[in-house]
Amino acid sequence: MPHIIVKLWPGKSEQQKQRLADAITQQVTAILGYTDDAVSVGFDEVASSDWRDQVYRPGGFEKPSGFEGSSVIPSLLC
Repeated sequence: MPHIIVKLWPGKSEQQKQRLADAITQQVTAILGYTDDAVSVGFDEVASSDWRDQVYRPGGFEKPSGFEGSSVIPSLLC
């Protein structure tokens, strides 16, 4: 039962988040062989001013060099 958490900046519509959740679910099922109902996708909104402290630093993750773009989104869809 994979659970994928997408951290993103606030402001995306519920429709955008649902489309992203559907696309992620489709890829996870295709690649890992799970059924749709076994995959959940959550969204965690993080203000851009808090991004470094709440996203990169908590787990010791540093933005890799050459990393281009990132999608950020709110709420929890499961």
